[in-house]
Amino acid sequence: MATTPHILILEARYYSEISDLLAKGAIAEIERWGATYERVEVAGAFELPGGIRMAIATGKYDGYLALGCVIRGETSHYDHICTEVARGIGELAMRHMASVGFGVLTCENVDQAMVRADPARKNKGREAAIACIKMVELAHTLRVTG
Repeated sequence: MATTPHILILEARYYSEISDLLAKGAIAEIERWGATYERVEVAGAFELPGGIRMAIATGKYDGYLALGCVIRGETSHYDHICTEVARGIGELAMRHMASVGFGVLTCENVDQAMVRADPARKNKGREAAIACIKMVELAHTLRVTG
């Protein structure tokens, strides 16, 4: 790429220990690609689509990385949150031609989430960062303007 991509990392902090692990893996990958980044916190996963939409409006970022975790509880709340977060982020990516990496874990329990978030294990933060950067590259290759 001719210019250095600038990525916004939006972190849902409801499960802060898991978010920290996701961010650690993501940041290492973003730096490996030579991109720059800013980190912004939101309360929980439900707030991620709104945060991305606000950031899109600024025009400051080449890509957006959504990080967070939703863990199944005793009610259907989990299902509603997972569905709406994924739908909201996907809709933003399509409507605004935004380069988005989806790093929101949807897990049955904390143990599953820790394994997926840990950079020494499944490193899903890294995977989401790669997806984001690859989409930034695609937008650049296709000369897409948002």
